[in-house]
Amino acid sequence: MAMRLILNHWRDWLLPGSPSDSRLFHSDSSDRIHVCPPHLGQGYFQEILLQDDLTLFICDYTLNQDVLVDVSSERERLELVVQIGSNAGYSFFIPFYGSKKFDPKQARKRVFNVKVCFKRPTLITYFQAFLERLSPQTHCVAERAIQAMYRYQGGGPSSTLIGMLNRIFDCAIAADPHCTPEQVSTAALYAEAIALKYAVRSPMTSAMQQLIGQILSCPYQGSTRRTYLECKALELVGLYLKGMIRPRLKEVDFNCIDQAAAILRKQVANPPTVEALARLVGTNRLYLNRGFHQVYGVTPFGYSRDCRLWQARRLLLTSDLSIGKVAVAVGYTCPSHFTKAFHRGMGLNPKAFQMAAWQGAIKSEQSKNCAFA
Repeated sequence: MAMRLILNHWRDWLLPGSPSDSRLFHSDSSDRIHVCPPHLGQGYFQEILLQDDLTLFICDYTLNQDVLVDVSSERERLELVVQIGSNAGYSFFIPFYGSKKFDPKQARKRVFNVKVCFKRPTLITYFQAFLERLSPQTHCVAERAIQAMYRYQGGGPSSTLIGMLNRIFDCAIAADPHCTPEQVSTAALYAEAIALKYAVRSPMTSAMQQLIGQILSCPYQGSTRRTYLECKALELVGLYLKGMIRPRLKEVDFNCIDQAAAILRKQVANPPTVEALARLVGTNRLYLNRGFHQVYGVTPFGYSRDCRLWQARRLLLTSDLSIGKVAVAVGYTCPSHFTKAFHRGMGLNPKAFQMAAWQGAIKSEQSKNCAFA
């Protein structure tokens, strides 16, 4: 059975640690060290303040059981998360702007990563740089998602994209929101938003791995250490953004892959076979598989599976359907197969995920502190 942690802030479930902890690669008295409570797991979160709007995290922890972190409000920030160790392979750019977050964490799975965290005003600069590197189709989806959150928070009929972002972040600070992206988005927009899930993911390069090694083996102390780590952190972000600009397919080939992906998003309950999908968009299985790998980094089957689980997550958060009916709605004829796929893809059993969502629908006075349910 998964444990649910009800938090106001991501660090509320952690205990204070010491900069002299022998597990740290390096530390300074100004670092904030947080450690896992022994009954939940082991490991640490090292928070290194570089500037008022820039923080570096080094995290290494393993939990004893499945946990769902239920954070009522994630404040304004933008994170680059670079996985290390057995999870290495991809890095992720993740925006937070005040929506409620359900974050499943799997038992006995080591989480070892380096995070670069931006706040305003630098946050806006890098958010804009990220948006500029999206494909036209994905940029359109991102803009519509931003508009949806802007309207949800009472924004006016017209504003620039940066103006909308600033208002969203302002509301994230001033308000106490309990909405999730699934509740803010329409069903159609949510289905298309899976494009953003792939867009934020960028392959690790040897240059990025080298920078991670330099960050972990920093030989300096005091202000020199802070300056060194700041330079390395920003260089790491620069490499991530550069990696987003990948060799483009010919327009006709990209449109073919885009059409195929749209079909899979719309037909989650009964997706076509790869051969049938290839015929529908005027290509063959070989080119379709190759194109999906170039654009999304997965096969058409993998993309279809992700779409199913993406939609299942929305249904579990926003409806009162049983697990069996959710499974059928996203194309699984066997509930046990759905349960295994959801746990593998989302990190938590779907029943535990649904129960946590229902419990979280009613704000509790316990949410002012860390609570267990």
